[in-house]
This record gives sequence, C-alpha cells and structure tokens, in this order.
Amino acid sequence: VQLVESGGGSVQAGGSLRLSCAASGFIFSRYAMSWYRQAPGKEREWVALISGAGGTTNYANSVKGRFTISRDNAKNTVYLQMNSLKPEDTAVYYCKPGSLDYWGQGTQVTVSS
Repeated sequence: VQLVESGGGSVQAGGSLRLSCAASGFIFSRYAMSWYRQAPGKEREWVALISGAGGTTNYANSVKGRFTISRDNAKNTVYLQMNSLKPEDTAVYYCKPGSLDYWGQGTQVTVSS
C-alpha cells in the first residue's frame, strides 16, 4: 500500500487549497477514504470521510461547510478542497484507507493570519 499526499502549502487566512492523495496497492474503490490532520503538539484528528463509491461524505464539525472531500476511482485519488482556511487549520494532512492501517508522509498546510 502506498499513499502519496500533495497540494499543501502556505496561504493566508481565507484562502483555499486542494489536497490530493494518490493511492496504490489495494482495490481503491472498495475502501472508504478519510483525511486526518495533526497540528504541532496535538493528537492526530479525523477531518473527513468519503465512501468507496463516493456517495456518502462526513465531516468534522470544525471543517463542515468549508472543506469538501471527493474521489476519482478511475485515478485512485482522493481530494480535499479546503476553502475559507483559518490559522487553526494549520497541520500536516494525511489520507487513510478505511480499515487499513497505512499512512502516507502527509502534506503540510500552513495558514497565516
């Protein structure tokens, strides 16, 4: 299993970023995919989830209405569109396939006020 996150960067508050996670080594469409994040000095927290077919999504209350998770099963890729970014969104973002205990290297998102 390989997970490669990309798309992070530094933005000002109110800005947007789109994260991507390219997956391989498992049957992508059979697994729900989640995004997690870990801020400095804090526990890793769940951010969003999308079902295998993409028809169901769930979000943490802290990002609901600002972030959108999507997937392209033909490309084995899951995305996280992040709008109206806040300084508290600063973290390393990771994707994870449902019940599989694999993590990528993450991608850094830094939001300045």
